Amino acid sequence: MKRRILRATASASTVAVLLTGCSVGPAYVRPAVDTPAVFKEAGDWKPAAPQSPAAGDTWWTAFGDPVLDALQAQVDISNHNLRAAEAQFRQAQALADSARASGFPTLNATAGATRSATSAATDAAGSAPPRNSFNLGATASWEADVWGRIARNVEAADLRASASDADLAAARLSAHASLAQSYFQLRAADRQKQLLDAAAAAYERALQLTRNRYAAGVAGKADVAQAESQLRSTRASVLDAALSRSQFEHAIAVLVGKAPAAFAIAPVEGPLPTASVPVTLPSTLLERRPDIAAAERRVAAANAAIGAAQAARFPVLGLTASAGFRRSDIADLITAPSRYWSLGPTLAATIFDAGAKKAAVGQAQASWEQAVATYRQTVLVAFQEVEDNLAAARYLEAAAAEQAAAVAAAAEAETIAENQYRAGTVSYLNVVTAQATHLAARRTANDLAARRLVAAVQLAKNAGGGVRPAGPP
Repeated sequence: MKRRILRATASASTVAVLLTGCSVGPAYVRPAVDTPAVFKEAGDWKPAAPQSPAAGDTWWTAFGDPVLDALQAQVDISNHNLRAAEAQFRQAQALADSARASGFPTLNATAGATRSATSAATDAAGSAPPRNSFNLGATASWEADVWGRIARNVEAADLRASASDADLAAARLSAHASLAQSYFQLRAADRQKQLLDAAAAAYERALQLTRNRYAAGVAGKADVAQAESQLRSTRASVLDAALSRSQFEHAIAVLVGKAPAAFAIAPVEGPLPTASVPVTLPSTLLERRPDIAAAERRVAAANAAIGAAQAARFPVLGLTASAGFRRSDIADLITAPSRYWSLGPTLAATIFDAGAKKAAVGQAQASWEQAVATYRQTVLVAFQEVEDNLAAARYLEAAAAEQAAAVAAAAEAETIAENQYRAGTVSYLNVVTAQATHLAARRTANDLAARRLVAAVQLAKNAGGGVRPAGPP
């Protein structure tokens, strides 16, 4: 009898194994997107490529700033947003492991002791003596994945984990880009303050000169008032630049995971570094950007979820086995007469659910359509961002060249006005106007340099930096 049961069970298991792997649901095809051959805003402009693909994701080293490099090294270690994204990725991995465990047998062990009595069994005195019962056993169960429901759930969970991995890469890229932009804006504030400090020192000397001329009777009181007004306004601008620098320094402190009160960056002398802009081809942009990779993985996960929902409408074939010992006397529990076992397949099917499983399939298909639309929109936005910052980098480069000529002309005009004033041929108003024009030209040049750096960093981010997100499994 036992052999017949074992043969029947083996036959059922063989059939289940043969049926396992038959998955229902649509095969995944990556959604088509319109990929241009070239970037429109690139034109004939030849931007620098700061990093080769083999250099990893340290694209910021192209700017050649050791202070920036040291700050960037702290981001992966201390940035709390990255820690949160990394924890989210580990959650997705754990969910994938949980889904994968559903394909393996489940084994449970039990041990128990009970003492009970019934009114049907009484002794001569009319009372029901209590009885003891002891048991020790194990139960195993396994679901044969006949229609691929478990496999589809595992596939979807793995793809969601891959998408979460790409999310982590996107968060890392964004954090590094935000740090680089804040740092260059801090450097621009340093440079702005240097220009204003130098101008204030020059205006202070000019004020003293004007006072001396007034004392000598060769300049009017209005000249002194104009010189003093210019000096005071410039000192106010110095304080405004210091405020901007403090705020950028606080932002950098948060990005590297430190309290602003415990963080400081020493002012850096000299002009801003030259902007260096990486550009990737449109066809490779889809592979480099982690946000695009994440969106595409979610499309694939939604596709797998359709198969899981469709497979859930079919019967579930399982195999259950149990064995153990049961006895009223614990001394005889683990003996041959106390043994028991059972083994057999089960088939369960839903007869009526008022369309719940059909609705689940519809919901999965709608989720797939949403994921496809989100993926295509992500691609379009990616191309827009690259085009925007290509245009910014190109036009700002041309504007910087024009502004450099404007600075040189303003400097010459200031020198001429000062010489004419000393010669007594023009009023001091001409000098003030020339000085203000020269300072404004230098400040504009500094602003353009900062904007070029910010655009270069943003373009590096838009192009995916050197990040290599996980590809299709």
